[in-house]
Amino acid sequence: MTHFTRPRLAAASAGTVLASLTLAACGGGTGSADGTDGKPVQGGTITYTHVQEPPCIFGGWIQQAYISRQVLDGLVTEAEDGSVKPWLATSWKTSADGLTYTFTLKKGVRFTDGTPVDAEAVAYNFEQFEKSDLNGTAKVSMDPYYKSAEAIDASHVAVHLTKPYPEFLRLITQGYFGIQSAHALKTRTKEQNCEQPIGSGAFTVDKWNKGRDVIFKKNPRYTSWPATAKHHGPAYADKIDWKFVADGTSRYASLTTGQSDVVYEVPTVNWKDARSRFRNTIRYITPGHPVSFYLNTAKGPFTDRLVRQAFGYAADRKAAVKAGFHGVIPYEPNPAVSQSTPGYLGTDPYPYNPGRAAQLLTRAGWKKGTDGIYAKGGQKLKIRLVYGPGYIFTSEGATVLQALQEQWKQNGFDVTLVPATQAESWGGKYSGPDGYDAQASYWTSPSPAILWIVWRESTKNSPNGNNQSFYNNSTLTKLIDKANTNTDTAAGFDQYEQAQKIIDDNAAGIGLYTQNTLIAVSDKLHGFWVEKSQGEPVFSDAYFTAKQ
Repeated sequence: MTHFTRPRLAAASAGTVLASLTLAACGGGTGSADGTDGKPVQGGTITYTHVQEPPCIFGGWIQQAYISRQVLDGLVTEAEDGSVKPWLATSWKTSADGLTYTFTLKKGVRFTDGTPVDAEAVAYNFEQFEKSDLNGTAKVSMDPYYKSAEAIDASHVAVHLTKPYPEFLRLITQGYFGIQSAHALKTRTKEQNCEQPIGSGAFTVDKWNKGRDVIFKKNPRYTSWPATAKHHGPAYADKIDWKFVADGTSRYASLTTGQSDVVYEVPTVNWKDARSRFRNTIRYITPGHPVSFYLNTAKGPFTDRLVRQAFGYAADRKAAVKAGFHGVIPYEPNPAVSQSTPGYLGTDPYPYNPGRAAQLLTRAGWKKGTDGIYAKGGQKLKIRLVYGPGYIFTSEGATVLQALQEQWKQNGFDVTLVPATQAESWGGKYSGPDGYDAQASYWTSPSPAILWIVWRESTKNSPNGNNQSFYNNSTLTKLIDKANTNTDTAAGFDQYEQAQKIIDDNAAGIGLYTQNTLIAVSDKLHGFWVEKSQGEPVFSDAYFTAKQ
């Protein structure tokens, strides 16, 4: 499925920190976990079967981060223990006031167009992150703390901030911050850079067969692997055939019949079978804002906090998630951040309690009609719930919604499920308070700073189109800003927890389930893994063996 970053914007302690975001069926961590036998073979084509096809190879959508990772290197990467490790930057230092990060770059690295990966190129990329209309996630991950970037000399680049921002390093481990050739960005058309971005990564884009697949070719001169790489040197495989297959049954079948070497988003109904068949199966729980319901606090019945709270109590979301996903995908009661995000507040503010829901609705002045639906002032309690089938919700996720719809009806809410196409959502059809009463979405991020992106208030001078609940709380906004800029890590994470508590208490959103990546790998392929910050697939260490 997908992280949904809205292109209309020019577009993931006191807390509990999970030691690992990835659970492997056999073996541990995000490595191959496959009991490798035999020696790696140079060459071959890895066939990977994905779900959605992005509009560009890079950009602000999680599906673009997945694919651009194969081509673009980042400054830094996130290790399994949550620490930030070198990539294009060999080291870095932070100024005493926390306002400047100075990175020392690897020497001799070149983009695949032959131009150097130097400080000027990196500084230009950061300026583009802030200005580009193709990568809104990079922009909002830095705003309003980014000030400028400058090349000190060829090997040293400084990024200047407006305030201390301790989560900055963790945030730039995301694939949205892949570094491109400045020469290519300046001299080629947007379409050229969209379809064949130039990076310094392990692969290059050979050909994009729209509607079918992207073919990647090995970069034989690759020298800039991250500190988290499983081997040093260029990729083993000659090519990746990155296929797009929307149907989950067909996708999984392609693995069982040997047509694919790796498949993404194994249907949960097939997960038990996958684990029994294949040595390397990976369940990655995505950090950031989980799949949850934004409740429209600006217009309609959810302007009343009591009604929002009743909506949370009125359906057994935990049971519906367990049944709909066959116990594979975890229920997530927290609407603010996912359980794999640092600083997570692990409470369930609205467990299933229809009696409590009835009390709250009565207290809010609603009366139950003869048809079982509550009404007030002659208006029935009707809720328009917008969701994205196929790109936010799989068919299994849609089944969960249908089960909840029936429970809400039994407890007095007349909920209409409104399927929205990706084009409609990206085009802004459901972006304003008149478009819906509730909307389901998610946003990936390795940091609790996601709270700033999703929950800060929207004002005339600083609009926030990502606050899809339209929940304007200045106290919450100030608290998240304090957490983001607090150089005392423990105190900052306390503030992140306090912010989550405000969101919970006011039912600005209602949690549903964690966004997950379920991957199964053929036993003939070894060395495949997913990275920590977002679950991007990594093929530069993957190889076949002489024994296959």
